[in-house]
Amino acid sequence: MRLGTRLIVYYVTAIAAVLIGFSLALYLMAAKHLYRQADERLEAALNTLTAAAEIEPGGVTWEPEERRLTFNRRTLEGQLTWRISDPQGKRVDGSATGELDRILNRLGGVDGPTRHFASFSDAAGIPWRMASRRLDHPRLGGDSLAPIPRPPGHYDALILSAGTSLEGVRSDLRNLALTLVALSLAVWTLVLITGRRLCRLALQPVIEMAAAARAIGGYESESRLPTPGADDELGELCRSFNALLDRLGESMERQQRFTGDASHQLRTPLTSLQGHVDLALRQERPAEEYRRVLSLVQSKTRSLRQIVDGLMFLSRADAEARRLVLEESSLDAWLREYLDAWACPRRSDIVYESAAPASHRVSVHPPLLGELLGNLLDNAAKYSPPNTPIKVRLWHHDGGVSFSVSNVGQGIDRSDLPHIFEPFFRSESARLRGMQGVGLGLSVAARIAVAFGGRLTADSSPGQGAEFTVELPEHKAQTLEQAGRVSGTQAVGPGT
Repeated sequence: MRLGTRLIVYYVTAIAAVLIGFSLALYLMAAKHLYRQADERLEAALNTLTAAAEIEPGGVTWEPEERRLTFNRRTLEGQLTWRISDPQGKRVDGSATGELDRILNRLGGVDGPTRHFASFSDAAGIPWRMASRRLDHPRLGGDSLAPIPRPPGHYDALILSAGTSLEGVRSDLRNLALTLVALSLAVWTLVLITGRRLCRLALQPVIEMAAAARAIGGYESESRLPTPGADDELGELCRSFNALLDRLGESMERQQRFTGDASHQLRTPLTSLQGHVDLALRQERPAEEYRRVLSLVQSKTRSLRQIVDGLMFLSRADAEARRLVLEESSLDAWLREYLDAWACPRRSDIVYESAAPASHRVSVHPPLLGELLGNLLDNAAKYSPPNTPIKVRLWHHDGGVSFSVSNVGQGIDRSDLPHIFEPFFRSESARLRGMQGVGLGLSVAARIAVAFGGRLTADSSPGQGAEFTVELPEHKAQTLEQAGRVSGTQAVGPGT
């Protein structure tokens, strides 16, 4: 079922529930009011009959030939019948005849105040409501065990009974019900007709966005969804989708650059290898020449190995990541041990400074941390003159520990800083000076820092050297999700 259809169904169902509830409440209130009016008419009729009777010293008298009953207009609404009888049920006077007279006679024997009975229907199916009242003499009321002789027309008590037809009430309620049903159906139909159009208008931006999304091709990274004019939830949804498309477009562009750079970096050493081998095989050559060619092949093969290992490290998708069991370690002790064992001609240029307490510990994977620090040290040595200091500093900050590797070399241009952690990126100045490398070392180092829950940043100015800072969180007794699948130490060589 389409969204517009579901909205219409929910909308129409809600309106129908409101109409049914309103109609039912109005019908019940009207019925209560009309039945209360019928009871009031009966009460008024009994009051009129009570006023027509007289209480004399000899008993209660009823002389209809000497009185004329007058009922007010409210009492006369609808059909009204009444009956006067003595306590033994003998008819004294009344307008009720036949079946109504027999029913009113059943009301005899009541004591005290007015007594109402449930409605009933006569033989013709007309509903009636009855009420009765007993009128006693104050002093001669039914307290004696045996009847006392009274003068003619005098009674110990009189039973006053009245009934009113409910046909008018039933007719009014029937007409009200028909009116409510007709109005509810009319309103519900109008809502159904207008609701569909309103839903279409409300969902038009969604329809346009869906059509635009279907029209976007797999390689159209510049296409975006149309943004609605209103600043509402749909506008926010469209902006969120467009932001997602922006991120996907950037990721696609990076992937395309990565693929192109990887192809170029692999093609260059392969072409060189093939050229040297073909040249060596054209004719017989001395053993020294073959040894020279094999040395070149060995060097190019190592370069290819570095490139392949770096690409494998960076191409791991997050969904394929492994959980690295990180070890609790004192970073100060680990750095001292690693720097003492660092095998590089410029090992003597290392200057280590620590401002962090030895008790402060972090969670790391030592082989990967060694690769990260090794790449930073190799870059610092490669891009700075010999016999200049390579400083490694360690300090504590809120939430963790940081260490940095800095040199006093030619530095990095400000325009290149945002790109130095991108795979295969190499500054123009490094290319012009013929510095060896493929541009993967810093990318791998940044990925390792993220795997530890930290980050790698760089700061530099041309001619003033460069400083790379690694921020690591405090030790937590848990395993962290590796940002890329890594097993053991990747063989990414120095100078990358």
